[in-house]
Amino acid sequence: MPTTASSPKHSTALEQGGAPTHALGDVTASDSTLRRFLHGLPGVDAVGLEARAASLGTRSIKTTSKAYAIDLAISMVDLTTLEGADTPGKVRALGVKAVHPDPTDRTTPTMAAVCVYPDMVATAKEAVAGSGVKVASVATAFPAGRAALGVKLADVRDAVAAGADEIDMVIDRGAFLAGHYLKVYDEIVAVKEASGAARLKVIFETGELSTYDNIRRASWLGMLAGADFIKTSTGKVAVNATPSNTLLMLEAVRDFRAQTGVQVGVKPAGGIRTTKDAVKFLVLVNETAGADWLDNHWFRFGASSLLNDLLMQRQKLATGRYSGPDYVTVD
Repeated sequence: MPTTASSPKHSTALEQGGAPTHALGDVTASDSTLRRFLHGLPGVDAVGLEARAASLGTRSIKTTSKAYAIDLAISMVDLTTLEGADTPGKVRALGVKAVHPDPTDRTTPTMAAVCVYPDMVATAKEAVAGSGVKVASVATAFPAGRAALGVKLADVRDAVAAGADEIDMVIDRGAFLAGHYLKVYDEIVAVKEASGAARLKVIFETGELSTYDNIRRASWLGMLAGADFIKTSTGKVAVNATPSNTLLMLEAVRDFRAQTGVQVGVKPAGGIRTTKDAVKFLVLVNETAGADWLDNHWFRFGASSLLNDLLMQRQKLATGRYSGPDYVTVD
């Protein structure tokens, strides 16, 4: 059964002042050097990228491998509720579900994390206590990110003080699209520092970045600034995770580790709803970044609705029949 890695194989070292130290540190010395580096990255062949993603999506796996893939996918899900109507009761129920996704089968792996707003972190932390399930909190004026840096950092510090193990931040897409790369970089560095020991996921909102070239640049920018994970989207816009944009980000983390020795995780979020979808993404991980990323310390699904289908498919493999629609809870 998949297990959570106890410690990362690589981590991003930070200088005393909070700036990351790695083999590419010089490229962030100024706005011009950062721009030159990001625009010097190879252009993305959109047709080739989409064809590669589609080809990998046709791979099939046998029954034994499928059982493993389902358990692995369950262990990689960040069970999420990010609604204005969230209540302590709903968050507690979510925490219980993350610890025991299938109460009738205790061999079902626990999930990676519960993801909530900062004011619900303490409630989530209590609900998953002693289980190994992490508590992630969105911050930095999620999902739009339209706030002053001081407000964003206060948001992060509140979440960390409440016990968040992970912080999911959104980049300033307006600044990025305007070409103010150093501003975005400095903001990520500041959030990383405010996060302390909590791991930082940097959300790009790929559906708003318009081009694959921008997604590649944002991936490298986030990693240069110290992201522990790069994440496709908030799940709050029309276009979220796709095989193509996730493949592009997997190529980026693979190449970044080759150049710096630093391993960074990837989290596709939004729009992944079925076991078949999840398996396609796991194939992308294995064939692009490699087996080192096939662990919930390095790969996550931001797709709460996915869990229900994974549980029904798991039951089908165990019993030979599909359960009724009321077998699992629907969030």
